[in-house]
Amino acid sequence: MALAIDPLIRLNGISKVFHTEEVETHALSAIDLEIRAGEYLAISGPSGCGKTTLLSLLGLLDSPSEGSYVLAGEPVSGLSQAQRARVRSRAIGFIFQAFNLIGDLTVYQNIELPLKYRGMVPEERRSAVHGALDQVGLLHRINHYPAQLSGGQQQRVAVARAVAGRPLVVLADEPTGNLDSANGAQVMELLAELNRGGATICIVTHDPRYLDRVQRAVYLHDGRLVSDQPRDREVA
Repeated sequence: MALAIDPLIRLNGISKVFHTEEVETHALSAIDLEIRAGEYLAISGPSGCGKTTLLSLLGLLDSPSEGSYVLAGEPVSGLSQAQRARVRSRAIGFIFQAFNLIGDLTVYQNIELPLKYRGMVPEERRSAVHGALDQVGLLHRINHYPAQLSGGQQQRVAVARAVAGRPLVVLADEPTGNLDSANGAQVMELLAELNRGGATICIVTHDPRYLDRVQRAVYLHDGRLVSDQPRDREVA
C-alpha cells in the first residue's frame, strides 16, 4: 500500500504528567511518533507503560503536559476542550475494549448517534450507517439491541460506529480484550480488511499474536518509546 509522504499524525516531545496531592506520575516522557495515512500501527508494551495514555492523547481525549501534536497539518495539542471535541467528532473513530454500546438504542441508533453530533443530515446518516454495517457484515442486525448480539457482534457494531463517519484515523484500545480467541481473530481480520481499503488504524494491544497483522509496532516501557519496528510483511 502506498503511504502519503507527509505524516497524518506527528508527535514531538510529548510528555504527560498526572498530579495528585502527594504524587507526581510521569505517564509519558518525550514521545516522538509519526503515523502516515493508510498505515496500520500497533502500540504495545507491559501493563502500566503508558499505552492507553498515549491513545487518549492521540484521540484528543486529553492534552499533553508538554510537546506538540499535529493532526493533518493542524496543531491540536493546545486546543481547548470544546475545540478538541469538534476535531475529535470529525477526524477520529474510537473502538473500545468494552464496546461502549448504549443498551437501550438499536444497532442503527448506536451508529447513527455520533453522526447526529456531527450535524449530518438524516439521508447522509442513513447511508453512512447502512454502508458501515454492510462493511462489518451485520446489516441484517440493524434493528437489534446490543443485548441480542454476541460479544463478537457487539464489537463489530463498535467498529462500524467508528468508521461510519469516515474518520482520518481509527483508534482501537485493546479491541479483542473482551472476546474469545475466535471472535478476537475475526475482529482483527476486519480491522486488517479496513486498512487494506485505505483506513488508517492505530491499536493498543498486549497480545503478541496480533502484531504480525500490523505494518509497524511501537513499544513503550515506563512511559518512553523504546522501539519502533516495521513489520516484515504486508498486513495479513
